[in-house]
Amino acid sequence: MNPYVLAILLSSLGLGTTLTFASSHWLLAWMGLEINTLAIIPLMAQHHHPRAVEATTKYFLTQATAAAMILFASTTNAWITGEWDINNMSHPLATTMIMTALALKIGLAPMHFWMPEVLQGLDLLTGLIMSTWQKLAPFALIIQVAPTIDPTLLTSLGLLSTLIGGWGGLNQTQLRKILAYSSIAHMGWMIIILQYTPQLTLIALGTYIFMTSAAFLTLKMASTTKINTLTTTWSKSPILATTTALTLLSLGGLPPLTGFMPKWLILQELAKQELPLTATIMALAALLSLYFYLRLCYAMTLTISPSTTNSTTPWRTLTTQSTIPLALSTTIALGLLPITPAILTLTT
Repeated sequence: MNPYVLAILLSSLGLGTTLTFASSHWLLAWMGLEINTLAIIPLMAQHHHPRAVEATTKYFLTQATAAAMILFASTTNAWITGEWDINNMSHPLATTMIMTALALKIGLAPMHFWMPEVLQGLDLLTGLIMSTWQKLAPFALIIQVAPTIDPTLLTSLGLLSTLIGGWGGLNQTQLRKILAYSSIAHMGWMIIILQYTPQLTLIALGTYIFMTSAAFLTLKMASTTKINTLTTTWSKSPILATTTALTLLSLGGLPPLTGFMPKWLILQELAKQELPLTATIMALAALLSLYFYLRLCYAMTLTISPSTTNSTTPWRTLTTQSTIPLALSTTIALGLLPITPAILTLTT
């Protein structure tokens, strides 16, 4: 892609998200989401592969549907209450519709069906943008309207997302689909705690972004998109194979890695709110996700010589990818647990 065009598209992505962050009026927020969607579509379709074009079309249709619902719900709210302000959503019909539309935007279950299919058709860097940056603007709106949304709806979305995110990834062999289901499960953890402590949602979103960035950049470095090609990574870069296994365990939420922190704090808060059943279901759903992360770790680190593999061992070619973002995201994805108290003081 032409570097000037790429610069315009990336700056439009930034502009769309910033516009939604800064807005207090529904029309401006909607405009930011639309700029965001339109800016990522050329990035998705840039390889002209039929799968990429199909993924782009699916993404465009779901995002356009969600944007139309947001516009309809905000107009309905303005018609009933005379208010366009994001923080003044008072009508239950409008708030439920807005939440449904935003859930469709970020791929929360049961509006998640587009997500694995779209992510599977994209290259790893565009998939990284879709899994991380594209979640920010809808989340900013969700956090603002959360106090007016029915708590049962939020709890249902959260529980369903963690369960489906865990179940869906169990029989996958494509790494991008596994990361898509992982994303759905993490979104569920963020939504479940939103009505009690929104600060924990932000902590969970931040750690998710760093862990997912580390996972995508590692796969890009190793040029792998399937589990069976993952088995040859150790011969190309043993240290990368080790850090990847740890990053995947961090995504699964094992101590003493960063990914344990949001899950621990969320379960603790759910217990404080006297919701032991919800906390138990969430913890058990996390085990489902952990199983498929362990499958990836097993493929990477326990299928090495003298075990035989059907995949051809890759050439040790020099990579042109910058390793600094990978090193930074991996370090953050592995080592933030000891500074949990400091992170908590920042959010209170």
